[in-house]
Amino acid sequence: MGQDILAEGFTQSDFARFDARLAEETKALRNAFAAGKLADNGPTIGLELEAWLIDHNFFPAPFNQSFLERLGDPNVVAELSRFNIEINAPVLGLAGRDLERLHEHLSETMRRCAANAHEDVSTVVAIGTLPTLREGDLSIEAMTPTNRYAALNRELERSRGDAPVTIDIAAPEPGGERFTASYRDVMLEAATTSLQLHLQVPAKRTWLYYNASVILSAPLVAISANAPYLFGRKLWQETRIPVFEQALGGVEGPPRVSMGDGYMEPDPTAIFAQNIALYPSILPDCGDERSERFPCLRLHNGTIWRWVRPIVGFGEEDRPHVRIEQRVMAAGPSVYDMMANAALYFGAVHALAPRVERMMRALPFEVAERNFYEAARHGLDAGFEWPGAAGGISARAVLDGLLPLAEEGLRDLGMDSALIDKYLGAIVARPASGRTGAAWQVAAREKHGDFHRMLAAYLENQRLGLPVHEWPL
Repeated sequence: MGQDILAEGFTQSDFARFDARLAEETKALRNAFAAGKLADNGPTIGLELEAWLIDHNFFPAPFNQSFLERLGDPNVVAELSRFNIEINAPVLGLAGRDLERLHEHLSETMRRCAANAHEDVSTVVAIGTLPTLREGDLSIEAMTPTNRYAALNRELERSRGDAPVTIDIAAPEPGGERFTASYRDVMLEAATTSLQLHLQVPAKRTWLYYNASVILSAPLVAISANAPYLFGRKLWQETRIPVFEQALGGVEGPPRVSMGDGYMEPDPTAIFAQNIALYPSILPDCGDERSERFPCLRLHNGTIWRWVRPIVGFGEEDRPHVRIEQRVMAAGPSVYDMMANAALYFGAVHALAPRVERMMRALPFEVAERNFYEAARHGLDAGFEWPGAAGGISARAVLDGLLPLAEEGLRDLGMDSALIDKYLGAIVARPASGRTGAAWQVAAREKHGDFHRMLAAYLENQRLGLPVHEWPL
């Protein structure tokens, strides 16, 4: 859920004090990197999974407060809306069978969440956008009651001059469906849930992995698309991406949700100085944490949702680090699929990082960004601009080329060979079958005729834990 805040309102003096301290903390972090004081261990990995609480009729169940109280698991916390939760996994490596341990942890947590059902919540589902979501479900009354969310909503409205935010998302195919609306609050963001992968590497190599993560974003979205519907309309293969961007649009400064404006510099802390230069602060409350833990910097960074985002954290011996948060992949369809997505990302990014400077010269940032949106629109049917592919290349062909890289990277990291075959095998099978989560949803909806029957089948397949290419229709 991120850092909560204490204040219920802000004055100009609060903003002035916060901005002064933010500048001091940013300078201190940059000095720490220059002096070699940031963590130099890794790779280590982690993840966050956002999920939906639903009722017996497959509609959102806005009761995360009572649900979480019954569950009593500190690794499962509230999200923006009362019908969303977030599951956090332990920090692990990638050697041996660590990814299988992550798989088991996530599967067991999902099982306990499902067993925590009550009269208020029927079950939990991991899916990018909930097909049965109704516009009325996103009322401000459905916001999780914390100072952070209330203040975020209030300050974003103020930053827009109390003007509404306009949503306009059209299906890419000619004559396709379109969704347009205006909202005054941030609740549309709650329509989107994701799998967020975390990767920490030695500080001086962070920029290489970060830029490789940007380049990989397009093929990762193509292979993991799982959000084709919003309010009953078939839109993009990964509709979650334009929804999140537009839901937090119209505010002062550049977009708060985007891929950013360029590749990362060799000094990964430079991006936090860019945060100050480009984005006005909106939550000026550092709490009572000491400056050595960079509370103002972390809070300000938490109000800028780059699709690939640097995160400041603390590990062994409380030593600070800058890790990478890869945010482009949707939640679901199964835990197996999400672990396969993780294996593809972690392996490919590790193998690509030593080669990424050459790749950056051949693939300018603006092109990598265009590829990302093409993948969100079209999924596996996207066409990319890619080094060595004059005239463009299909997403499937790019993925074919990435698989040997991912295998190379995972082997270099020491992953068990059987696990490499298991997870990358699921990635191979999706393009071969034409079956992503989004493609399955569209086909199942056409077969069953309504979203409720489709979601019932989705839930059963997710419960069984099969990879989506094996899901029956």
